[in-house]
Amino acid sequence: MALSQHAVPVEAAGTRLDSWLTAQLEGVSRARVQLLLEQSSVLVNGETAKPSLRLEGGEHVEVLREPVLPPLKATPEAIPLDIIYEDGDLSVINKPAGMLVHAGAGARSDDSEEDADPDAPPVPNARDRGTLVNALLHHYGADGDASLSSGGGDPLRPGIVHRLDRQTSGLILVARNDTTHAKLSAMFAERAMRKTYVTLVHGHLEKDRGTINATIGRDSVRRTRMTTKRVNGARSAISHYIVDRRISTRFGPFTLLRVRIETGRTHQIRVHLSSLGHPVVGDNLYGAPHEIRAEAGQKIIKKSRRRALDTLSLERNFLHAAELELAHPRTGEPLVFKAPLPLELTGFLADLEALPEEQADTAAE
Repeated sequence: MALSQHAVPVEAAGTRLDSWLTAQLEGVSRARVQLLLEQSSVLVNGETAKPSLRLEGGEHVEVLREPVLPPLKATPEAIPLDIIYEDGDLSVINKPAGMLVHAGAGARSDDSEEDADPDAPPVPNARDRGTLVNALLHHYGADGDASLSSGGGDPLRPGIVHRLDRQTSGLILVARNDTTHAKLSAMFAERAMRKTYVTLVHGHLEKDRGTINATIGRDSVRRTRMTTKRVNGARSAISHYIVDRRISTRFGPFTLLRVRIETGRTHQIRVHLSSLGHPVVGDNLYGAPHEIRAEAGQKIIKKSRRRALDTLSLERNFLHAAELELAHPRTGEPLVFKAPLPLELTGFLADLEALPEEQADTAAE
């Protein structure tokens, strides 16, 4: 018995089968429809068809079954790790921007976790490479008394208790065994950890400190985004911010913030700050420009190269998990970890605050 059946209207003549069928199946992406077709799970007039088939109108289309997703397998890779701390129970890693924490159903090698299509089919041998998990498996190996936790039963997430977005850098906890994994997960659920981020946003925030208490859910139209608007499945989210300093530059006003989160929702800080009208610098998904232009006639000098700049861009989000405080899950010992801003962020700040061309020449005299 077919999963669903569809009659092709005359006005659909000339349309590709995969495009037309995607429009008929609510909540199913074109990539998944193409996977159905590749697996001979779609019949047109009783015969299997290719995705590129051009419809003539009047055909009878049957979808036989759900697509079968090929499995992923996390494998060791020799990727350098910046290990801040490690013992037999846990490790703390300073993750660089650009690295996925783990492979997932929608993550491709050229996409971030936050930008991936949640309905996209797996891409074997591409999206399961270059992740933090791959690096951890190589560093700790598969044998020994305590290598990595089982990831809560997920073979793609050994050791992974929480995540950072691909373009967010900073501190991430890794569980070395299942007992620690369970305890750390409980600590996250009970909000028994203190996580502080440093971020740079567009504009000047009026208040020196504040709390953003707004639910977050997946955008019903743009599925790669989260939103603070009322949507089905939205969950509570709380972020506290403190202004470190307001910066007035030739590229406009900016504010450097320290943000502490009580909850850990997807894209929480990025969504919350964007909802205030202050998107994180570099975060094009939530409203930040791809390129920041200086005011007319206000070129700056990049001190290291004495080179005039009139535009700036950042190929990542200016968001860094800078501090992590918790009690050791086994001993109860207070643990505090810190990771300084990476060079690409300190360099961007330096360029942003560089003197205008004429002032730089005067200062050099």
